[in-house]
Amino acid sequence: MGVTIIDVARSARVSPSTVSRVIADHPRISQTTKDKVRQAMRELGYYPNAIARSLVNQTSNSLGVIRSRITEQAFSNPFFPDVIRGISSVARQHHLSLVLSTNSGTSSEDLECLNMLRQRQVDGVVLLASHRDDQLIPALADEEFPFVLIGRHAGPEAISWVNNDNVAAAREAAELLLQRGFERVACLAGDPDLVVSIDRMQGYVEVLTAHGLEVDEDLIAYSDFSLDGGYQAVKGLLGKGKAFTGLFCVDDLLAVGAIRALQELGVRVGTDVGVIGFNDTVLGACIDPPLTTVRVPIYELGQAAAEILVEQIHATGPIPNHRILPAQLVVRQSC
Repeated sequence: MGVTIIDVARSARVSPSTVSRVIADHPRISQTTKDKVRQAMRELGYYPNAIARSLVNQTSNSLGVIRSRITEQAFSNPFFPDVIRGISSVARQHHLSLVLSTNSGTSSEDLECLNMLRQRQVDGVVLLASHRDDQLIPALADEEFPFVLIGRHAGPEAISWVNNDNVAAAREAAELLLQRGFERVACLAGDPDLVVSIDRMQGYVEVLTAHGLEVDEDLIAYSDFSLDGGYQAVKGLLGKGKAFTGLFCVDDLLAVGAIRALQELGVRVGTDVGVIGFNDTVLGACIDPPLTTVRVPIYELGQAAAEILVEQIHATGPIPNHRILPAQLVVRQSC
């Protein structure tokens, strides 16, 4: 039978409740008593587990990460490992664990997130995306749970978030296509329910409008954020006879899939058709021609979100906090 808290209490000549308070590092326990109990724990080889500590502290010492809430293909996108690395770097500094929610389907994932917080499985959560008519964010705000969104929330709730200016960055990218002479610009817009897709497409529309160019709905294609999504979207546009000389993609995966489709048809990317992606993930620099894209500080977004979440957890109440990190256009040979 393993060593119990009662064995530690007997060895240190204190009560079991005192041992529990030492484990929780209670401020009312003297340093002398703490030293005595910890010495007994070392001698007996007693190591309190995370569940025991959480029962004493009324905390889980864990942060929840709610995935993209798009599709199961989300984790094939290099964006998500990078942002989770950023979150994890801050969690490690504070000796916190990460709990990842991977449910398929928005409603089941929303319910799991709320249950994680209500049951104190996690002390707060980072949301990796928001969508139109989001139901989870108002629920979290209403129950005053600590949470931070990476992205923009379309609702009225005052919440904490970190983001880059997707509209402005998309404008800069679309403007470059026009400057380079690619004047009939199609758009691979991703999932129309995601706020990030809405914002990036807005920048594209604003540039065309500012130049007096028609926004042709037939040149806008929606798909999931995947290589195959980009590939099939371009095949669909060309299959309908929709000619274009520029292609603005709201994600690098879409752009890489699109380039493969164009090259299969003998289109010279960067000459016949200019292509721009978004996020500057590792894929874009490795293809031929290298992808022009918008560099988003993905790792830093994760860090900033986790830093704000830790601040919220230790605050006496929810304090909305916002940070906008800069994005940068990276010009390569695809346009």
